[in-house]
Amino acid sequence: MIRLSLIIATHNRAAQLLVTLESVVRQDLPAAEWECIVVNNNSTDDTPARFEAFAAAHPACRLRLVDEFRPGVSPARNRGVAEAAAPIVAIIDDDERINPGYMRAYVDFFDAHPEALVAGGRIIAEYPAGRPVWMSKYTEKPIANPMDFGPDVRPYPRGKIPGGGNMAFRRSEVARYGGFDPSLGRTNDRPIGGEETDFFARLVRGGVTLWYVPDAVIWHIIPPEKLTEGYFRRRLCYNVGVSQRMQACKRCRYVGALLSERRRWGVTLLLALTMSPRKARWLLLMRREISYGLLGDCLRGKSKV
Repeated sequence: MIRLSLIIATHNRAAQLLVTLESVVRQDLPAAEWECIVVNNNSTDDTPARFEAFAAAHPACRLRLVDEFRPGVSPARNRGVAEAAAPIVAIIDDDERINPGYMRAYVDFFDAHPEALVAGGRIIAEYPAGRPVWMSKYTEKPIANPMDFGPDVRPYPRGKIPGGGNMAFRRSEVARYGGFDPSLGRTNDRPIGGEETDFFARLVRGGVTLWYVPDAVIWHIIPPEKLTEGYFRRRLCYNVGVSQRMQACKRCRYVGALLSERRRWGVTLLLALTMSPRKARWLLLMRREISYGLLGDCLRGKSKV
């Protein structure tokens, strides 16, 4: 019996996808109890061919590739959920590795907590070229979103939610809250986010408890090209602000978002005074670009998307 369906949305990351799949096929949960569904979202590289070769080399594992032609991580994840055969669905990204006990951790958790609907796990940042010296825990969050709330199963702290690249839920129960909003989330190479924040906000408003499962561990692999100043400013932080604007407008809370951003500027300036000049500079760059994205370039009159 298939107990867990693992979903991976992918777009033009064939080489990295294979790294992810290598960790998937090393699970200590028996292969008969899980499946992995890779959702190919309009890849123009050799993702299909390389996946088929990998699947052929691991015939004992249920590895499936399906296509989703609507662009974006949200439609791709929704397609994966629709294809899932198991009562428990877990979602990871195609730039991660999972620990051998990842699937078992979620299966055991949901078995032991029949009242639980949703869970997330630990996220560890992995830097193949080394962690940059300019990085602080504040500038690391939009890059890698590391997450560790201790060694015990527990509800998430107030205001915290599972990372989009490490979450699991009961498929039948969560379906009534709707899937991921197709208007939010990364679309091909445009790193707009917010789809998981919107998803979990709906669950929390419905009274659902978000559970933290520490033994479900992923390593988020950050390549050197995502650690350049240009990527950090224009591709990442600016689009964090765009995501916040889209979510705030959807919920008719844009003015509140602007007021919150003003408060964050005050905290950011105080934090910058406690850091080395290099770390302080990147922190201020982060805040500035997020503000630009939130304001829709009102301050500089041109788009940086």
